[in-house]
Amino acid sequence: MRITEKGQVTIPKKVRDRAGIGPGSEVEFAVDGEVIILRKAPARKKPGMSRGEKIVAGLRGTATANRGLSTDEIMKLLRGDD
Repeated sequence: MRITEKGQVTIPKKVRDRAGIGPGSEVEFAVDGEVIILRKAPARKKPGMSRGEKIVAGLRGTATANRGLSTDEIMKLLRGDD
């Protein structure tokens, strides 16, 4: 196996199948000396949004919320001018 410039590596299908890892699965890494351990992350105990879901929810609707503002009004908002 070779690691790409982005630090990516393909997990062989037999290994993914044996570990129960598929598309959308969350994994975690551990380091023990020179050994890197990849394992399926335990299921989340608390229901709620993942970090990515929270980011998307925070951005949802922001593209149209200030559509009627002029350029000067937007610049004032960005600069914090009163």
